[in-house]
Amino acid sequence: MYDFEQNPLTTKGVELGRELFYSTLLSRDSSISCSSCHLSYTDFTHIDHNLSHGIEDRIGTRNTLSIMNPAWKATFRWDGGIENLDLQPLAPLTSHEEMDMDTTELLVRIKSSDSFVLLFKEVFGEQTEISNDKLLQALSQFMLTFNTYNSKYDKVMSNEKGAEFTEREEKGLAVFRVNCSSCHQEPLFSNNTFQNNGLPVDLSLNDRGRMAITGKQNDSLKFRVPSLRNIEVSYPYMHDGRLRNIQSALFHYTNGIVDSETLAPQLKGGLQLSEDEKRNLVIFLRTLTDVSFLRNKTLLFL
Repeated sequence: MYDFEQNPLTTKGVELGRELFYSTLLSRDSSISCSSCHLSYTDFTHIDHNLSHGIEDRIGTRNTLSIMNPAWKATFRWDGGIENLDLQPLAPLTSHEEMDMDTTELLVRIKSSDSFVLLFKEVFGEQTEISNDKLLQALSQFMLTFNTYNSKYDKVMSNEKGAEFTEREEKGLAVFRVNCSSCHQEPLFSNNTFQNNGLPVDLSLNDRGRMAITGKQNDSLKFRVPSLRNIEVSYPYMHDGRLRNIQSALFHYTNGIVDSETLAPQLKGGLQLSEDEKRNLVIFLRTLTDVSFLRNKTLLFL
């Protein structure tokens, strides 16, 4: 989905993006960075809060989404309100609840940093003015390297020597393909659509999801179908982080569905799963954990 011709990846470009991603200069009070909510070992999300936390302990309205395989996404955020990866960082950068940064002030800070000035020149050339556009392109270059494709599932699917599912993993995959794959399509484990999955409305947030972007009533309570890759480490789940573990998510789908006009048709009546099927499904979902991605040193702060 990403247009690499407009922003080709380079070694120096990725390096600049990494430095920006981990720099606290990007927040108004220089207390947090992008990595404060996007931690590598938890699939580039956070697990210590239900909702995102910004400067001065300000609390956001949604759980932080993982950053992974972004080149295959056409839209971003839980409501799909941003349609270009290069623009995505502007939302947390300028949000009052998150980094609360003025973009003009940000450029002043970057231009006052000798190391950043040197990196920008190396990436974009001596004559190129440091701008927000270039800063965002550099962040994209780094995020475009957040690619996860080396889980046990991937090794089995690619017939890697010695890789095979256990009996319970195999059974879990069968349960998954019957009950979950219409939304969580392989191999990305998302169909990149927006669905109402039957969560009761949290009246304190009153978040109507994609309807806030489209203005269409039939988009009420619809949120992004997130990828299930690395789900074992990316809790809590759902757009507001209300569910703390995979088991509680499965309980929702079997016993907690709230019917409404926009509910995804395949969830009408809830999923019919035995306790053994649930256990096998959880065991299969753990095969989506890509340890090499979570511990990839090239994605960490240098």
